Amino acid sequence: MKKKLESAYAGTMKKLAVLAVAGLLAGCQASEFTDAKHQRPVSADLQRKMKAENMEKTSPILVRIFKEESELEIWKQTRDGTYEKLDTFDICKWSGKLGPKFKEGDRQAPEGFYTVTPGLMNPNSNYYLSFNLGYPNKFDRAHERTGSHLMVHGACSSRGCYAMTDEQMADIYALARDSFMGGQRDFQVQAFPFRMTPENMARHRHNEHFEFWQILKEGYDHFEIAKVPPKIDVCDSRYVFNAQPTQRGAKFSPRIACPDYQLPEGIAVAFNKKQQSDAQEMAKIILAEEESARRKAAIAAFFGNDQADEAPVATDTPAPTSVARSAPASTTVASTPSAQATVAPLALTAQPSPAETADEGSGSRAFGFFDSIFPFGQSGESDKAKVAQIGTPDPNAPIPAAKP
Repeated sequence: MKKKLESAYAGTMKKLAVLAVAGLLAGCQASEFTDAKHQRPVSADLQRKMKAENMEKTSPILVRIFKEESELEIWKQTRDGTYEKLDTFDICKWSGKLGPKFKEGDRQAPEGFYTVTPGLMNPNSNYYLSFNLGYPNKFDRAHERTGSHLMVHGACSSRGCYAMTDEQMADIYALARDSFMGGQRDFQVQAFPFRMTPENMARHRHNEHFEFWQILKEGYDHFEIAKVPPKIDVCDSRYVFNAQPTQRGAKFSPRIACPDYQLPEGIAVAFNKKQQSDAQEMAKIILAEEESARRKAAIAAFFGNDQADEAPVATDTPAPTSVARSAPASTTVASTPSAQATVAPLALTAQPSPAETADEGSGSRAFGFFDSIFPFGQSGESDKAKVAQIGTPDPNAPIPAAKP
């Protein structure tokens, strides 16, 4: 009898032990469920940065993407209403090449200005966490571009998307989620081929997408000036930024000519100043490249034709036939074809003519490009005068050694 009781007691204790373990396991699972990845808080490091930059946890955000640099920036609103950069994340992978996406299946990551709403957030993504860029937008549809499910996501794998590591995506997702909790209705994603600096624009001026990039640079400049997301509209199949129609009731329609509009006065003045400054800097860069090419061609000619092949030549990619002209000095912008200006193709001269040697500033193709970006000076002004105005050295001064 005693043995039976001991056996029954041992069996009961074993069952209780199994139930206790099962309860512990169930508790762990419940804890993991309540701490789902889409609900995890922003990392402690970013929380410290937000506090140091005078940012609220739930204040609005803006995302900027740069393909060539493989970087994604998170900008966040401070308590004074402007945006400051919170952090920069290295993009793990992006697919395709520099340039916009055109059609479904081309595995090209988009470029342009996109709007992300709460409905585009995906906590159940197959790629850890993600949000949809909203491609195609109004601009893309006006150009009959197709595609779907273009994301910023985790898992470090891309087929037309911008892929981050899971750890990075956890923070990016949490920042977006918190901004929606704070009342932000949507946030902008500005996707660029590269940082839109004068140096990069001059370097890529022969690319087939240069005209499109000139338009993207306008939006880039608006944000750089004001440090607040620009209002974005599409008309006449192009983006316009911070545009205010001058006639009551006028609207922007993607496939219809833009109505007359104006920019806010403060933005208009700063925008034109930046456009002029960048155009001058680009002209200097192009002039320096042309001068270097002339020197190398002259050296190659002096030593014989065997070395002529070493002289640099223009790329095979055709130069754009037109670029967008910056807004005029006044705040009113007319929606006329005059906003476009024809550009002579930029090419390097194999050997300078005697006239060019005597007056190196004369006939430079850089000036045609420069004038197309920003109308500088009076008509009929000599090239030599333009050289002086952008700070080019005196042609009679000693020529410095060319950089390799």
